[in-house]
Amino acid sequence: MNASSQPRPKAYRSVFISDLHMGTRGCRAAFLADFLKQNTCENLFLVGDIIDGWRLKRSWFWDKHHDEVLQLILKAARSGSNVVYVPGNHDEMLRKYINLNIEICGVKLQMEAEHVTADGKRLLVTHGDSFDSVVRHARLLALLGDWAYTAALVVNRYFNMARTRLGYPYWSLSAWLKLQVKEAVKAIDRFETALADDAKARGFDGVVCGHIHHAEMRKVNGVMYLNDGDWVESCTALVEHFDGTLELVDWVARQKLSMLARPTPELAPVQAVALQAVAAERAAFPCENVAAGVARVGA
Repeated sequence: MNASSQPRPKAYRSVFISDLHMGTRGCRAAFLADFLKQNTCENLFLVGDIIDGWRLKRSWFWDKHHDEVLQLILKAARSGSNVVYVPGNHDEMLRKYINLNIEICGVKLQMEAEHVTADGKRLLVTHGDSFDSVVRHARLLALLGDWAYTAALVVNRYFNMARTRLGYPYWSLSAWLKLQVKEAVKAIDRFETALADDAKARGFDGVVCGHIHHAEMRKVNGVMYLNDGDWVESCTALVEHFDGTLELVDWVARQKLSMLARPTPELAPVQAVALQAVAAERAAFPCENVAAGVARVGA
């Protein structure tokens, strides 16, 4: 197929993605790279948990697709897209740099952002962990939940391999377990309602968030609640069309991709050395050098 017959990327006014958890085996970096190559935008919002700093403290997984995702994000910034990075709880080490008003390779770091759609709606963009009582008030429990979630993803893979052999379609065991827990604590936590009420009190028409790995778009108390999902199991993005219409894109369903694809580490020697250097800096200086290290790897 020659270049002239390649499909043209679909253009959006804005794209919102979160919860990539890059640096973990659960990250669907290949799918995200495919999405970023086939879709362009004027505004790209990275709504937290892009780099998984919690996992970086213990180990680091990185394949060629992770590197490709970083390069595509930086390419978008160099090409003139407005790229805003709102750190979450897993990449909270970057929050230290927000007050310095610095940019990393053209990517703006902000604690939260405001976006006005083409049809005039004001949206608050925030990761959402500050409205999660478990993360805010019980960090040890949150870390334990992160470990349990990772274990559930491993079990989920073998569970679905067995389902496939029996002729059954993919079904996310980890997502089902998470939803059961979510329903059990919904009366206490009320994550979605708290976010919507805060946005409403501040005069916003809606709120865009991530954090709970559950893509959703609905009205809550008269405010648009827009969760862009994740790129671990659902592989979803929130997009804004040029007329201001908002849509959730399920990339796996749209492209008919297999969630059973196994990530394989494929590092060039130079990339491997660079990532080892980042890990060494992170161990020696928990916050000070991460942003610079990530920028070097992605450059």
